[in-house]
Amino acid sequence: MRILIINGPNLNLLGKREVNIYGSLSFEIFFDKLKSDYPFISFDYFQSNIEGEIINKIQEAENKYDSLIINAGGYAHTSVAIADALAYLTIPSIDVHISNIFKRDDYRKTLLTAEKTYGSITGFGLLSYKLAVEALISMNKY
Repeated sequence: MRILIINGPNLNLLGKREVNIYGSLSFEIFFDKLKSDYPFISFDYFQSNIEGEIINKIQEAENKYDSLIINAGGYAHTSVAIADALAYLTIPSIDVHISNIFKRDDYRKTLLTAEKTYGSITGFGLLSYKLAVEALISMNKY
């Protein structure tokens, strides 16, 4: 099983940015742990602050991966283009958010990306990604 994880804007600052919301662990350290927890899964990781690069990566995922996990960051609330790219996918995809977006600003409660994925996981910190992996395993029966 091959899973691509895509992170959007500012998620390269995890562990440094608003640690009271996002925690003090960098995504790179978490990603290494995730790979060791699931040795039977081949993971790739991509992060960009640029909308078009995220769209390109989503489109490339269709023929390279079995599943996709996306945390589009702020683009989750605003990007029709990323949502359209997700709608194109035939592989299972899950929308992930580290913080509980429903406890935050009103504009964060709209998730254009989640509407185009199989489901959305929000509010469990970096564990949200692991929960997405578990869901994908269950969906794919691997």
